[in-house]
Amino acid sequence: MRGPGVFKEYWDKPEATGTAFRAGWFRTGDTAVVENGVYRILGRTSIDVLKTGGHKVSALEIEEVLREHPAVGECAVVGVSDPEWGERVAAAVVLNDGQVLDLPSLRTWALTLLAPYKVPTRLLVVDALPRNAMGKVVKLSVVELFQSAGEGDSVD
Repeated sequence: MRGPGVFKEYWDKPEATGTAFRAGWFRTGDTAVVENGVYRILGRTSIDVLKTGGHKVSALEIEEVLREHPAVGECAVVGVSDPEWGERVAAAVVLNDGQVLDLPSLRTWALTLLAPYKVPTRLLVVDALPRNAMGKVVKLSVVELFQSAGEGDSVD
């Protein structure tokens, strides 16, 4: 994007500015499509496509399904590095009040709606998802939560 409302540079970060801008255009990192003359933002380009077991998987698709679970209030799906699979599908969830959720029950439920390779193999229940000043979930911080938690609730 570009225009009078778009900032010109990152404060004191010339490398970040150089990466984010090309020929005067700010690269948001979002993927969008044009449908019937209307732009529809699908999500983040880099962090929302997971590569697991040779499959490219949309984190946004999995999140959409997981939000249908009665225990899930919010969720963020990320890829967690794995030597065998490349990445494992990992879901951080904020539960609705009074709800409980464990990985085996989530997997059983999700297998009725998703292909097996899209079903999360890691689950982390959190009080809140990490967000930036704009209120967007910071997926890299979610990955860090999984790295800090170690194996936790996971399946091989």
